[in-house]
Amino acid sequence: MKRLFLILALMATFASCRKGNVKLGAETDSLAYVIGMNIGKNLLQMDSTLNVDVVCTAIRESFAGNEKMSFEEAKIYYLRQMNYTKYERFKLYEERFLADLAKSDRAYARTRSGLTYKIAELGNQQTLPTHQRDTVVIRYKITRQDGTEVYSSYERADTTRTAMSKLIVGLQENLKMIGKGGRLTTWVPSLLAYGTGGNEELGIEPNTTLCYEVEVLDVIPYRRKR
Repeated sequence: MKRLFLILALMATFASCRKGNVKLGAETDSLAYVIGMNIGKNLLQMDSTLNVDVVCTAIRESFAGNEKMSFEEAKIYYLRQMNYTKYERFKLYEERFLADLAKSDRAYARTRSGLTYKIAELGNQQTLPTHQRDTVVIRYKITRQDGTEVYSSYERADTTRTAMSKLIVGLQENLKMIGKGGRLTTWVPSLLAYGTGGNEELGIEPNTTLCYEVEVLDVIPYRRKR
């Protein structure tokens, strides 16, 4: 929603778009050019695939007061694009990426939920975490598709001790496959990770496919109080 208002505000400040060279004959022209540069940079960060000519047409029509749609119609269309259409395109891309990954390395397996993983060491099958309140002690590293690291407990030289229920859904599913001493690498679809909300604390953007490298150091079964 904020991005929509920013786009409309930028459009309201930019008087015209012209192809070719523009002569800066006055200070006001230079100022207009600087503002145009700023608008261009902001729009580029928002969506580099935007058709510049169509953007310029919308700006001209906005100044002329003969827009092709009302503000309310524009808002509804924008939200539909951001919340559905763009997400559907991302899902297709993510599915293709994970499918190609499994084909390129036969060590990977896929679950019905979309998890794409390979087990380096199975671990003790007598110590599988099966209950949401079971506690696991793990070391792990998270990376994005481009290889950039999000988090690593190895670099911090620490471990994470937590209830299964506190982990992302995808990781819960994977850890139920390996016991104490187990290790695996798993690609977690965004829906099974941090979804459309992302994780601001970890710096994970919405709709991000994540790779986890996980080592299970211990599994502590939940024991109900009697």
